[in-house]
Amino acid sequence: MELHRPYTDIFKRNADFRVNYRYYSYEEGGRWNPVYQGIRSDFWYKNEGNLKNSIYMIWPEFEDASRNVILDKSEPIALSGTARMWIISPDLIPYHKQHLTLGMSGYFQEGGKRTAECTVTELINLR
Repeated sequence: MELHRPYTDIFKRNADFRVNYRYYSYEEGGRWNPVYQGIRSDFWYKNEGNLKNSIYMIWPEFEDASRNVILDKSEPIALSGTARMWIISPDLIPYHKQHLTLGMSGYFQEGGKRTAECTVTELINLR
């Protein structure tokens, strides 16, 4: 079993926010292969809050039903659940503090492809 190193250990801080997510099925235009802990998909706002020509390096860290970080990188992630979200570019934290709100919708992006939809359920470091 390959273990995921929690981002709290790597980044030395708490996650920025939490989302409920749902990955699209292949038939909906989603991925054809499973998702594993450690995927570095990006976040995209559903509204018009996106900076022009920007990709936000905001990575998900998936949780189990008890909101513990999933550590087993060899098991596929559920197609829906919760994830802690980590803003990777510190320079953009003020921007996201202004634009992220409870209940807002967004997407997980892999390149130019939307692979999942999500809803912000908790602001953690962005309060």
